[in-house]
Amino acid sequence: MEIIRTIEELRSILKRWRKEGLSVGLVPTMGYLHEGHKSLIIKAVSENDRVVVSDFVNPTQFGVNEDLDSYPRDLERDAALCQEAGASLIFHPEPEEMYFADNCTFVDMENLTKGLCGKTRPTHFRGVCTVVSKLFLIVAPDKAYFGQKDAQQLAVIRRMVRDLNFDIAIVGCPIVREEDGLAMSSRNTYLDEKERKAALILHKSLMLGEEMMRQGERNTEVVKNAIVQNIKTEPLAKVDYVEIVDSENLEPVAEMEHPVLVAMAVYIGNTRLIDNFSFEP
Repeated sequence: MEIIRTIEELRSILKRWRKEGLSVGLVPTMGYLHEGHKSLIIKAVSENDRVVVSDFVNPTQFGVNEDLDSYPRDLERDAALCQEAGASLIFHPEPEEMYFADNCTFVDMENLTKGLCGKTRPTHFRGVCTVVSKLFLIVAPDKAYFGQKDAQQLAVIRRMVRDLNFDIAIVGCPIVREEDGLAMSSRNTYLDEKERKAALILHKSLMLGEEMMRQGERNTEVVKNAIVQNIKTEPLAKVDYVEIVDSENLEPVAEMEHPVLVAMAVYIGNTRLIDNFSFEP
């Protein structure tokens, strides 16, 4: 398995694959891969002749005072996981390879990015849409794979692909969790032992909300309040948001009449974690 660092070299390899009639899958990541990423790669390998894993900490999706400099990186570890999962190559460019020094072009989106994580990270999805568009144009994959843990990101990418007429199938893959329920995330490495235990409140609170909905509760404020109050029982937890939104347009709903996304972002100490589940009444 090769590690490719330049766009020119990657395109040369892709051109050869295309001449051979091979299908290509893309798994975009920011590196420091875990079992959740591995599940995406395995899915991609099962559906494509060749799989490209991008391993790039994208600076444009980090806001001021966010964790760009401290975001975990370990290419050797990532390569071992990709090799085991069956990836064909890793694309690992430097920021200077992906962005010209005088770069002034971005891909932006309205509506779907204004709430949830977009409310407190106003520039985040502009960076996401820009880098994913660039990867789509560089790789031109047949399919691209994203995790459901980043549910807003998945919805945004699907809408961007539709609106900009990318000829790419977007495949959403289930959340992968630790044995105790914590959603796998590269940022889990920030948690100390006490915080790691406290972080379980996210999944426990979502399970509480899901059980209420399965029992017939359809008022979103009632469910949201129960989730928030349960999170507040954990002293180390601070709620960023808990929202119940329409699964397609991400607009808040008062009553659950159509499929909804229940999403949250919670600080455990200084670490911001996200989690969610979908529900169809």
